[in-house]
Amino acid sequence: MTDKTYSRRKFLGRATTAAGAAAAGTLAAPAVLAQAPVTIKMQSSWPSSDIWMDFARQYIERVERMSGGRLQIDLLPAGAVVGAFQVLDGVHDGVIDAAHTVPVYWYGKHKAASLFGTGPVFGGSATTMLAWFHQGEGKEFYRELTQDILGLNVYGFYGFPMPAQPFGWFKEPVQSVEDIQGLKYRTVGLAADLLQQMGMAVSQLPGGEIVPAMERGVIDAFEFNNPSSDLRFGSQDVAKNYILSSYHQASESFEFLFNRDVFDSLDDDLQAILEYGVESASTANTASALDNYSADLRTLQDEHGVEVHRTSQEILDAQLRAWDEIIPELEQDEFMKRVLDSQRQWVERVVFYELMNSPDLTLAYEHYFPGKLAL
Repeated sequence: MTDKTYSRRKFLGRATTAAGAAAAGTLAAPAVLAQAPVTIKMQSSWPSSDIWMDFARQYIERVERMSGGRLQIDLLPAGAVVGAFQVLDGVHDGVIDAAHTVPVYWYGKHKAASLFGTGPVFGGSATTMLAWFHQGEGKEFYRELTQDILGLNVYGFYGFPMPAQPFGWFKEPVQSVEDIQGLKYRTVGLAADLLQQMGMAVSQLPGGEIVPAMERGVIDAFEFNNPSSDLRFGSQDVAKNYILSSYHQASESFEFLFNRDVFDSLDDDLQAILEYGVESASTANTASALDNYSADLRTLQDEHGVEVHRTSQEILDAQLRAWDEIIPELEQDEFMKRVLDSQRQWVERVVFYELMNSPDLTLAYEHYFPGKLAL
């Protein structure tokens, strides 16, 4: 009994000592190991109500979860700190740490910005051109433009290949090139050059200013990007003819900008989460876009009396001819010529495979849903 009692007391004493040491270690750990979350101030180029703010939140949710809360992103809408078209300057200057935008919004600094989203359409989709950015030479060309040519203190990552943008909203249907002559029209980037070449008078406006401009008669017609954004903007209140499918902006993706000093100050794993989180969000954005864009297009038709059309073959042909006239002017810039040469080579090879391998989806759709496409 005595030996057993001693052994038990000895065991309990050691256990108490060990527990006390463990408790002391637990109490001391936060002072030694805890790290306050890094908060990144990100401004978008979109109004707070736009669906693209939802897409930005999908990115933020993934970054914060993958980082175990070590990264926190404070998302702000357009105009909260800088204007929608000024987010690149804001990130470069360190006024904001990051931005959720599109490269065409800084087209005024160098027209080559538009080649990373809204350039000439050689036959490739947005998916084709996002692949060029990641797997072709696009990423290195982007680095050369932003850092070597423009000297910007930023990094940029690309994700979410957008469906081709609608030709837009018109008060009356347009079928011919003659129908669009002289129309005051909103678009951005090289699309502005394209539509001016075709006889339209173009204004470049941020998304939140479009419908008010239409109401005041500053513009006669416009495009932004997609049915969900257009529905939330109230586009259906100022026009009833919605024309889908166009070559003016058929290959755009989101641009995630980060101040280079802020990004470089982070641990390697957090840098990787910010970068590759873009690829993760790209998949989530695509799924959400297909769901919401299609549902909201139906809402525009069924609940708001919007007439949905496709851009006429005559206007599409004219857009391609207009690109033919613009491209030689762009190629007078040595850098832009190298980018366009690279894109042509990529599209020629990759789209040959894509088109040869793709079955006729229209035929299959008509088989199962006959008459639906006869708009």
